[in-house]
Amino acid sequence: MQRISSLKVAWQQKATFFVIALLVVSVDQLSKLWIELNLAVGESLPETGFFRLTHIRNTGASFGLFQDQSLVLAIVSIIGIGVLLYLILFMYRRFHTLSTASVKIALGLMLGGAVGNLIDRLSSGYVTDFINFNFWPAFNVADSAVVVGAVILSYSLFRLVKNDELSDGKDT
Repeated sequence: MQRISSLKVAWQQKATFFVIALLVVSVDQLSKLWIELNLAVGESLPETGFFRLTHIRNTGASFGLFQDQSLVLAIVSIIGIGVLLYLILFMYRRFHTLSTASVKIALGLMLGGAVGNLIDRLSSGYVTDFINFNFWPAFNVADSAVVVGAVILSYSLFRLVKNDELSDGKDT
């Protein structure tokens, strides 16, 4: 009975990670669908201004790098998703710092963003970008989630290292 209870606790601890990932994928895919249904490729809403929604089909990575390399980028995404799943499902036992709420949120954001863009690459051969500030290349919800997750993860790990709390559970 105690084993069932401990398994239940373990999955509850991981629920934050998976719920956040699912929310990111859902919001990302719904926002891209709305853009595709309401704006032609290259069309912006409003037509001018500091911030616009602009329908762009991106066959590359961030900042227009690696154009027409969807297969390679899909493979890289699959590897990244595998690493994130490995971290949250197995490595939290060894590195207890991976069990903190901020790290779970960060990894959930990163997983959701990677899965959201992978869905596009596999289904369409491109990623739909639409958030357009004039001074920055267009991006989408998935891109934002990956970046915000990486910033949160970096900050969390920096704080742990600064406080000398990062350990593998072994005394040296």
